[in-house]
Amino acid sequence: MTTLSPTIDKVMMDLAFIAARSAALAGEVPVGAVVAKGQRCISVAHNLVETRPDPTAHAEVLALRLAAYQLGTAHLSECTLYVTLEPCAMCAGALEHSRIGRIVFGAYDPKGGGVEHGARVFQRKTCRHVPEVIGGHREDEASQLLTDFFKNLR
Repeated sequence: MTTLSPTIDKVMMDLAFIAARSAALAGEVPVGAVVAKGQRCISVAHNLVETRPDPTAHAEVLALRLAAYQLGTAHLSECTLYVTLEPCAMCAGALEHSRIGRIVFGAYDPKGGGVEHGARVFQRKTCRHVPEVIGGHREDEASQLLTDFFKNLR
């Protein structure tokens, strides 16, 4: 059974939303990610795909890289990733390889998601690691952030 820790999950998701709003201000798709170990925030990142330019500079990948560096290990089984949007297949693959313990995400992504939609990376028979996944946490807030961003682009 997947459960949320009201205080820690709220604080960490708040940080992910702050990062997502920073991404929007920079002209990036507003996705923010946080890696936490217990009650400690290890890394915070937002999309930098256009800024770098780098198609792999998704918030999740950047947060994973920094967390691995900070902790001195590529294995993040004791960590939780908080992200404002369902990870895509590329990010889900990176999360599989990191052995992340838990993923908490906001908005579902029926077109580009790779966890609950699309590739469903963690449901494949060949998946080497399956984290605990909690989707739809603060979904309305996350969806509205994305809707507003794309509306302003038009």
